[in-house]
Amino acid sequence: MAGAERRGNWRGPRAVGALLPAVTRAAFRTRAPMAAQILADWSAVIGPALAAVTTPRRLQGGTLTLACAGPVALELQHMSGEVLARVNAFLGAQVALRLRLVQATLPVAAAAPPRLRRPAPELPGIPPGDLRDALAALGRVVPGTGA
Repeated sequence: MAGAERRGNWRGPRAVGALLPAVTRAAFRTRAPMAAQILADWSAVIGPALAAVTTPRRLQGGTLTLACAGPVALELQHMSGEVLARVNAFLGAQVALRLRLVQATLPVAAAAPPRLRRPAPELPGIPPGDLRDALAALGRVVPGTGA
């Protein structure tokens, strides 16, 4: 076995940390770890309202590139300081220094399922008329009431 060690063929136990760079090199070549973290947690980073209308594309050389629809870009330009502050606070370092906006068509979120109308609540003691109709309509839309 001493001869095998001298030739460099011997493979003994190795630390996992020594193997990781070879395994992750291809993945990190296209996406840096911080950029991957931003992509994975975008809604938590920026908030659900802005996450619904933007998509992070890349973080490279201090520039964060966001894809958004045309009308949203103007709003993002005005909020660029806040956006960069949120991203840097999430990452824990001053990584994103500039914001670059690119126009893109983002997928539209699925529409909420239609609300089922509740049956009109029973209104004993109220005679038929406008008041009864108004109270019945109100009972159908107010949560926790109706049948």
